[in-house]
Amino acid sequence: MSWHRPLGTLTDGDDPIRLGPAEAGWTYTGLRVLVLAAGESRTIETGEFEAFVLPLAGGCVVEVDGERFELTGRDSVFTRVTDFAYVPRDARVALTSEAGVELALPMARCERRLTPKYGPAEDVPVEVRGAGNATRQVTNFGVPGVWDHADKLVACELITPDGNWSSYPPHKHDDTEPCEVVNEEVYYFRIAGRDGVTPSREGFGLHKTYTGDGEVDEDVAVRDGDVFLIPRGYHGPCVAAPGYPMYYLNVLAGPGAERSLAFCDDPAHTWIRDGWAEQDLDPRCPVTTAKGRTA
Repeated sequence: MSWHRPLGTLTDGDDPIRLGPAEAGWTYTGLRVLVLAAGESRTIETGEFEAFVLPLAGGCVVEVDGERFELTGRDSVFTRVTDFAYVPRDARVALTSEAGVELALPMARCERRLTPKYGPAEDVPVEVRGAGNATRQVTNFGVPGVWDHADKLVACELITPDGNWSSYPPHKHDDTEPCEVVNEEVYYFRIAGRDGVTPSREGFGLHKTYTGDGEVDEDVAVRDGDVFLIPRGYHGPCVAAPGYPMYYLNVLAGPGAERSLAFCDDPAHTWIRDGWAEQDLDPRCPVTTAKGRTA
C-alpha cells in the first residue's frame, strides 16, 4: 500500500483534506484543510485533538473559549510568513472569513487541555538550512523551543526553491535503533505554478520514503495538494522541479512525554552535511518573512 495520498483521496465534502488517525492507520497525527467562501462561517469541534489554525491563503477570525483572534493570513504560502492560532482539545471553534480563506489545521491527539493562544507572524523564526542546491527555508512556527504551548503537536513549514533539494540527507523518527524519538509525520505539499507564488497542479516535485529493511521504497511525483504519510522509515529527499517552487507543511506527533523533532540520518548519506560549510547558500533563501517575499 502506498503512503502517498494524491489530492482528492482525502476529501470531505467541500474540504480538500480530512486526515485523522483512522485514515492514516496510526494513533496521533492529523490534518484538515478547510475552505471558507467570502462571508462564510464554520464551527468545528476539536474533540481529543489540539490544533493550529494556519491560514494558507486569506485571513479569518477565530473564536474559542471566549477568546477572539484576528488572523491576517497571506495571499499564498509563497508570499509571506503568516500569523496563526493554537486551539485546545475539547473545544468548539468558530471560524469566520470576510473575504474567504483556505486553512490548514495540523492536529495531534493529546491528553492535556491548554488555553487558546495567538501566534504573531513577527515572532516566527525563519531558518535557512543546508547549502548549495540543498538550500531551503524552514519556518519554525510550531516547533519545540519556539512554540512550547502544546501537548503533543509539532509543526513547521518549508519552502524549497525550484530546482533545489530538501529533507536531505534522508532521516527518520521511528522506533528502530538508534532513534530516541518516535513521531508520526505528515507532509502536505503545495507546488507553485509559473509565477512562483500561485499554487497550481501544473507543476510537480519528487519525494522519497524508504525503510532500512527494504519493505518500503517509494519514489513518487507529488503535485499541489498532495499528502504523504510517514509512519516510519527514512524520508527524503523532496525535490522541487525546475520552474516550480515547493512548499510543504510538516505535522508531527508521537507517544513521547516531551515534544521533540529529534531524528536519525541514514548513515549512508549523513556525510553530505560535512560539505555544506564549503558551499554558498542559495541567495533565494529565505524566500519569505513576516513582511513578505525577500526578492
